[in-house]
Amino acid sequence: MALTDQAPTERDAGALRTAPRRLFPALPGPLSLTAVRHGQSTANAAFHEAEAVGALDVGISCRDADLSLTSLGREEARALGRWLATRSGDGLPHSLWVSPYLRTQETAALVVEELDRAGLPLPELCTDERLRDRELGLLEMLTSAAIELRHPEEAARRRLLGELRWRPPGGESYSDVALRVRSALRDLYEAEPDRRVLVVAHDAVVMLLRHVIDDLQEGELTDLARGGAVANTSVTRWVRDAKGALTLDCWNIRPHLA
Repeated sequence: MALTDQAPTERDAGALRTAPRRLFPALPGPLSLTAVRHGQSTANAAFHEAEAVGALDVGISCRDADLSLTSLGREEARALGRWLATRSGDGLPHSLWVSPYLRTQETAALVVEELDRAGLPLPELCTDERLRDRELGLLEMLTSAAIELRHPEEAARRRLLGELRWRPPGGESYSDVALRVRSALRDLYEAEPDRRVLVVAHDAVVMLLRHVIDDLQEGELTDLARGGAVANTSVTRWVRDAKGALTLDCWNIRPHLA
């Protein structure tokens, strides 16, 4: 193949990735990595209602970090725990890495309760600040309609730059979140060799785990995001292959709610 000054297209870049890459070749890494989004939160429910009617206000004044689960979210988390308990033959997680936000901590606690109720070994807990949700700064807790009305220049900049590059005032771009996700993964690889790990985090974190682990290019990540948000308590899982790379086993599935 001749070398040229022309930048590769997204299609060309995809063709170059003939096999899953090893993120940190000098480290064995985990046997498997399962990422789960928290159960439905009070903000999830409020935004769903507000967006449906084009409302500007969701009626939430607390910090994002302090949002709790709804009753539905608690049931989703318990259902996930019961499902994991029935799959103990596949190997239970040795460790549980969790975002420090209340909704993820509650989800993780309910999953562990169900494992304990089933009399199964419980995973070791690690709370990691780098797994927190994406920070939206000035636009935190604003609906799409509110952003368009009150900050039209930011709405336009968002459409122009795309989620990977757009950074809201005082907030984070997807690229910013990817940097801390990559940092957390490096420590996870070092701390969890030959172990099964369960991560309980947020929509953006799970999406960017796909970006980092599966080496998704910007267009591929955009297409993935267009497919819809990561569902509450959905399961995304990677398994280590014979060459030591984590390969995607399932994406954004909720068999425990079927």
